[in-house]
Amino acid sequence: ADHEKETAFKTFNVAANQTIGGSPIAEKFPETTVFFADLAGFTKWSSSREPEQVFHLLETMFKAFDAIALKRGVFKVETIGDCYMAVTGLPEPQSDHAVRMAKFASDCLHKLAHIVDNLAERLGEDTSNLTLRIGMHSGGVTGGVLRGDKSRFQLFGDTVNTASRMESTGVPGRVQASQTAADCLIINGKADWLKARDVKVFAKGKGEMQTYWIHADDHTASEKSSGLTASSHHQRQIRMVQEAPQKAQAAIEGPYHSK
Repeated sequence: ADHEKETAFKTFNVAANQTIGGSPIAEKFPETTVFFADLAGFTKWSSSREPEQVFHLLETMFKAFDAIALKRGVFKVETIGDCYMAVTGLPEPQSDHAVRMAKFASDCLHKLAHIVDNLAERLGEDTSNLTLRIGMHSGGVTGGVLRGDKSRFQLFGDTVNTASRMESTGVPGRVQASQTAADCLIINGKADWLKARDVKVFAKGKGEMQTYWIHADDHTASEKSSGLTASSHHQRQIRMVQEAPQKAQAAIEGPYHSK
């Protein structure tokens, strides 16, 4: 099953490598959920590390996220620095695209906590303070392969921009979802995963937006034993963030923000 997923997720990239000329490889996908995750605290942390240490952390983190994406049926789009971008609902339709992404986000949050705790001795004690700031939004996108010397799959559209803003206006240690993504979860019977944010978020080009925190923990005992669950240190950190009153943060512009 995992092999079939992996094969399906590489469809566009394979086509790009084998096709020269002809029509662009692009398509509209009406029902998707787009995910952005940024490593909060990374810039400061990396400034005092050797290049090999920085890449060791990123490679370990992204490899783990790739494995979770394969398990959850999530399509990895790309990484940009310390940012990880993914989408559900393509290349094949997934009626539960928001549910899949919420579970993926939760898995990544817990896995990263385990990774940085394990690497703290090797990369420095403050490594364990690193965590993810995650955002997701649901809607239609245009996706396809931009061909050239380094062909790669790309997503475009307002859904991508909004998902990026969900990440940039979020809070470390939490998953922030738009109203649209929340509605998709409610339709799929997951209203209990949602908690409305106390204050509305101001996003450039969007104005004030009501957003929601997602708590989609469904980790089994076997997942915990495999290291998917956060350590007690990180669980305390996450709880402190989740219980504290939150204020809207200014958007931090990213590569997918419209000007």
